[in-house]
Amino acid sequence: MHGLILRTFQVFVQDTYGQSAWEAITAHAQFEAGDFEAMLNYPPETFDAIIAATETRLGKSSDLFLEDVGTYLVSHPNSEGLRRLLRFGGVDYIEFLHSLDDLPDRARLAVADLVLPDLELRDVRQNTFRLAVGEGLPGFGFVMVGVLRAMADDYGALVLMDAERPGAGGQEVEITLVETAFSAGRSFDLAAGGTQGGAA
Repeated sequence: MHGLILRTFQVFVQDTYGQSAWEAITAHAQFEAGDFEAMLNYPPETFDAIIAATETRLGKSSDLFLEDVGTYLVSHPNSEGLRRLLRFGGVDYIEFLHSLDDLPDRARLAVADLVLPDLELRDVRQNTFRLAVGEGLPGFGFVMVGVLRAMADDYGALVLMDAERPGAGGQEVEITLVETAFSAGRSFDLAAGGTQGGAA
């Protein structure tokens, strides 16, 4: 398990719930180091222990925890770089959805040894899509639900989502686009490095 993924969980908990919550989670998971190093690799059992500990210590299911992490990755000011990377995927939400197939490769351009599950978007019917999330990171489909919800807000789109339980072959998320221009969305300037509020 790449340390960058586990480090993301750590920073999310610290920013959202505080340092004491993170210390309680690492104690419950028997992770004595306390902090994850972003460029190291950890055994899969460490990931499992941290996820199980968050359920116990935060009183929140792993599904909701992972979805919250996905939302954090797009909406928190500390993650502006990732938000910009995702917004380069398209001028509207549908174009963004169709860019998801390339996301694992784009992530590897930024971090060469970061391997994310494969993503494949299929058109089911008009304004309804299914995102197939490959194996390799348990529950990553729930992280993608959080990312997709946050990006819908970013684009000003209204969407409905339904994530299946992870299985042996991965996970699927159904996305229904209700309205492409439901709200103003957040401003985005390809040439700018920062974020500003208001309409796009």
